[in-house]
Amino acid sequence: MNFFKRLFKLGEAEANSAIDKLEDPIKMTEQGIRDLKRDLEKSLKAMAEVKALHIRTKNDLQSYSNKAADYESKAMLLVKKASNGEMSAEDSDRLATEALLRKEENVKLAAQATKDADKFSTDVSALEGNVRKIKSMIAKYENELKTLKARVKVSKATQNLNKQMANLDSGSTISMLERMKDKVEEQEALAESYGEIANENQSLDAEIDAALGDDAKVEATDALAALKAKMNK
Repeated sequence: MNFFKRLFKLGEAEANSAIDKLEDPIKMTEQGIRDLKRDLEKSLKAMAEVKALHIRTKNDLQSYSNKAADYESKAMLLVKKASNGEMSAEDSDRLATEALLRKEENVKLAAQATKDADKFSTDVSALEGNVRKIKSMIAKYENELKTLKARVKVSKATQNLNKQMANLDSGSTISMLERMKDKVEEQEALAESYGEIANENQSLDAEIDAALGDDAKVEATDALAALKAKMNK
């Protein structure tokens, strides 16, 4: 019996140890998930901002390209006006030169916008990959957290069972069962005894009747005749 108690105590200790080992990982995993969700929020915000810059840069690129083409068209019109005599060659050259200078400025701005747009596009792709990675890690750790919590429940159930088994006084239980067995056997013996007594009484009556035989019948007949004679008086 002491061996079983030591066994149950050992099981209880192992269950407690398992719970102690699991509770910290649960807290760490929960904290890790919270940190990852904060990182995800920051990454989503950064990605939205970079996407906005990318969109704005592409719009600027289109605007610079349109302006460059417009200034080139204006320079051509100014030259044409001079050749048609609609304005002096001096004014035409001066204004056309200014238009071409502004065209070049917009061409340079468009080139820079192209570089910026390409960089922002790369940054957006990197941030999108980071967001996917964080989401995947969150899903992984949430599944692990569910598993850890389930293990804790099993460990606690095992601990409670081991406690109950360790505290179970099997000696007193066996003693109680033995007393109940003795009581049942006593009741069964008493019932058998009453049955034998009843059988003995019945047997005795049968033996008396057998011993008297026909004499009993004669006496009964005589008694009946006497009763009739008495009634006829």
